[in-house]
Amino acid sequence: MEYNFNTIEKKWQAQWKDTNAYRVENDFSKPKCYVLDMFPYPSGAGLHVGHPLGYIASDIYSRYKRLKGFNVLHPMGFDSFGLPAEQYAIETGQHPANTTAQNIKTFKAQLDKIGFCYDWEREVQTSDESFYRWTQWIFLQLYKSYYCRKENKARPIAAFVAALEANGIADELHTFSAEQWKLFSEEKQQQILMQYRLAFVAWGEVNWCEALGTVLANDEVVNGLSERGGHMVEKKRMRQWYLRITAYADRLLEGLEKVSFSESMKDMQRNWIGKSEGCELVFATPDGEEIKVYTTRPDTIFGVDFLVLAPEHPLVEKIVSTGEQANIDAYLTYVKSRSDRERMAEVKQVTGCFTGAYATNPFDGRQIPIWIAEYVLAGYGTGAIMAVPCGDQRDFEFARHFNIAITNIIGDAFNGDEANATKEATLTNSGFLNDMRMRDAIDVAIAKIEQLAIGKRKVNFRMRDAGFSRQRYWGEPFPVLWQKDTPYPISESELPLVLPFADTYGPGPNGEGPLANMTGWVNVDGQKRETSTMPGYAGSSWYFLRYMDPHNTEAFCDRKLSDYWNQVDIYIGGTEHAVGHLLYSRMWTKVLFDLGHIGFDEPFKKLVNQGMITGKSYFFAVNEIGNIVSYQKQHTSKEFIRFKYGHQHVEANQKLRRLVLENSGSTVNEVIIWEQDEEGDYIVLKEEAEKMSKSKFNVDNPDDVVEKYGADTFRMYEMFLGPVEMSKPWDTKGIEGVHRFLRKFWRLFFDDVKGQVFTEELPTQAALKTLHKTIKKIDADTASFSYNTAVSAFMVCVNELSEQKCQSVQILQPLLILLSPYAPHIAAELWQLSGGEGLLLDAPYPEYNEAYLAEENKEYPVSINGKLRTTISMATSAVAADAEKAVLENEVVLKWLEGKTPKKIIFVPNKMINVVLG
Repeated sequence: MEYNFNTIEKKWQAQWKDTNAYRVENDFSKPKCYVLDMFPYPSGAGLHVGHPLGYIASDIYSRYKRLKGFNVLHPMGFDSFGLPAEQYAIETGQHPANTTAQNIKTFKAQLDKIGFCYDWEREVQTSDESFYRWTQWIFLQLYKSYYCRKENKARPIAAFVAALEANGIADELHTFSAEQWKLFSEEKQQQILMQYRLAFVAWGEVNWCEALGTVLANDEVVNGLSERGGHMVEKKRMRQWYLRITAYADRLLEGLEKVSFSESMKDMQRNWIGKSEGCELVFATPDGEEIKVYTTRPDTIFGVDFLVLAPEHPLVEKIVSTGEQANIDAYLTYVKSRSDRERMAEVKQVTGCFTGAYATNPFDGRQIPIWIAEYVLAGYGTGAIMAVPCGDQRDFEFARHFNIAITNIIGDAFNGDEANATKEATLTNSGFLNDMRMRDAIDVAIAKIEQLAIGKRKVNFRMRDAGFSRQRYWGEPFPVLWQKDTPYPISESELPLVLPFADTYGPGPNGEGPLANMTGWVNVDGQKRETSTMPGYAGSSWYFLRYMDPHNTEAFCDRKLSDYWNQVDIYIGGTEHAVGHLLYSRMWTKVLFDLGHIGFDEPFKKLVNQGMITGKSYFFAVNEIGNIVSYQKQHTSKEFIRFKYGHQHVEANQKLRRLVLENSGSTVNEVIIWEQDEEGDYIVLKEEAEKMSKSKFNVDNPDDVVEKYGADTFRMYEMFLGPVEMSKPWDTKGIEGVHRFLRKFWRLFFDDVKGQVFTEELPTQAALKTLHKTIKKIDADTASFSYNTAVSAFMVCVNELSEQKCQSVQILQPLLILLSPYAPHIAAELWQLSGGEGLLLDAPYPEYNEAYLAEENKEYPVSINGKLRTTISMATSAVAADAEKAVLENEVVLKWLEGKTPKKIIFVPNKMINVVLG
């Protein structure tokens, strides 16, 4: 009987679907295991072979835990709102609802061909109104809550209002009595409350893309252009919704100690949050304007040689001198084209502009010039810094570039050629701090600043409040109504606020979202709906909770179910979501926990970041008119064309139409591939391994691989490529070896000619040893995600059993259970054909018996007078008398004895034998 993988896989996929084999019940009597993939955006390109890597890893683990007796929740859904879906629909001339539905259908068909154990009855789609109804509901909880510093958690805003009515307030934002609060107008009260709400509206600088008609997140902007489409992006001041994630900064840091993330992942989050301790102080201008700066190094106050404001700082337009106005205007135009990431990352280029204004150093009275520079961002800290060139390299480069005099406050520790950020130098030229070690002077300086009432000790965070509105059509509408300039939440009973259908969805007037064009929907009884929509991360911040209770119409998730399923035990996804998505999801979880809706405050116990599978990109040299250039040794060209791997025989003009022009200044010294067809000679001058992407023409479709080799081969090969966490190149050369392994495994049960070969015969000791060694190895490797070494162990096992001519079903059936998480189709077929009881999906996982692993014999090295001469195999139970007998009967030993009687035979059990001659 031949291994017909196509027939077998289609059979079992249909059977699992028809019998709802992967349905997950809320069985509270069983221990639970929640395994989650970062759910995908359903792109029009479908899956390529790099996408399933993490999905296969999670599927293996899910099947493994089910075999171990766990109730496993392993769901899948789609992040179906957002800019990519909207742009794809625009490009194809369709409505995003239609393109998204078709893309999801394609994705699901591809996923099903690979044999994943998803419970599709629990599927969620963020663009489904039954889902985003609860996204809107959670937004309202954020809007109707504030962060109580006293209790260190979110509380209803109504409780805050009650406190204001009873006691008034005195904090860093406001000071007023209860009586004054009651006298404030409704509008004034709402303005005050907006400064405390967890979801709030404020004016801020955003990345505005006119061509796309929307605000973009920092990670959607590259080199001043939109990542999608390459359109110009500029800074624009707009009214936006934000989430007050900064209120949770300390708890987000503390929570990292409770979760099993890699240290590199934790460091990425810590760096993003960027907690620092220092002080805030004020520099005043002669006109009475105050510039607040935050510094962790107040000990350097006497070394301040200039101040730098963010170009967007509101004081810039107030303090700029007439003579510098034109320069400032030109510089602001330049800065608007730069993303925050580029402004912070640029270390070689020094740019800035003098405002013509000065501020006074509060300690020595010096007049300090005020500059603006792109490396200072309005949203970080106060949007202003005090520059100490002798102690900060960036300040030093700035001062040297613009010929600003540098004050030396650290004596010999400053060499004049570079800054020195030391805290160990002794201060000079520093007034009351003179002769103090810098580290010791920090607290002294802060005390003086507080004494003079020009500042205060403060903890600061690099993280900013998260922008939460996008000027797009395809997203969750905000459930609020505007009365003049004040938003009010709609009733929760009116949810969902359904996204209205739009035939066209170009930008609205004055930078508003496309919904602004739908005046019949916007205007409601003299009030206006919000015309922006929520960002893509809205639904992805909480979707894991909805999988627990996806069809509940009364709540986002029944508390009994969230208490049972609790945290995600294993979360698998790429590092591209290491910061933003994880932080937002962690914040939303903490808010819902604070408000009593769930019983845990961290969403994910353990995070596994799968590496990339890279594809090969080939490059051709082309001339200016697009013709392929003839090959020349040491050929140099600034123009390269990317060529899709595996399609070298396409006719030339079709080829050129599909290629993407690349710029490169490299000199290519050798031909990588030489191709020739009827159109002439084609020379590939460069080959690179890159992230798989349709735009790079280096993708392979998993459907093609599955059709040729089968899903089980594809699954095992992706795992065999290397550790899950590591990136590795896609190369089908090795896939034949995995396919041969599965065929060899099949032949342990069925021969192509003889048919059934498995028997009921009792297993040999050698076969039992191979089996139990494999059980131990596969169990440990699967539990630790060491899937590549597990695949190797399977291969070793099958080779050993083949050599032993083992055909005992007592050995083979336990192997099917071990193999089923990796290759579920062939395992299910052989389980059924070999008479396995019940569903293989629920078979008890085999346990290894240490007794079978014990070695029966030991190979002992034998030395004569300390020199190794031979080895002797003896039973592991051998004692000294046995060793002496074996030695004196060994031909090699007798040769070296030359008829002499040994003076002593030293026997060390399980180690060695040494013969000592007289």
